[in-house]
Amino acid sequence: MMKIGTTIRAYRLQKGLSQGDIEKKTGLLRCYLSRVENGHTVPSLDTLSKIAIALDLPISQFFSEDAPGRQLNTQKLSDDELRFLTQIRRYSSNLNDSDRKLLLAMVKKFAATATR
Repeated sequence: MMKIGTTIRAYRLQKGLSQGDIEKKTGLLRCYLSRVENGHTVPSLDTLSKIAIALDLPISQFFSEDAPGRQLNTQKLSDDELRFLTQIRRYSSNLNDSDRKLLLAMVKKFAATATR
């Protein structure tokens, strides 16, 4: 089953935008966007088009099989985890292979000491 709100949230977070950013770009109220993202209401095609433009996506992307919202359903990532991983992905693209290995080793070390 397609959950359009989950997909919208995933794209919004992937692009590092807040609901307030989308509110400014679309004129849609933040509380309405929250209701859409949480599955309490389904946006019209006109509203979905406004959101797609604000996210700089074609509207068809919301219905794609590889939409991030579909991946979220299986991974069960929190919004904070998704934001964190999105930032890591953004910044790690500038790292060389050696630096990436060093970063991963540091993360493993932090994780090992955090569980003690």
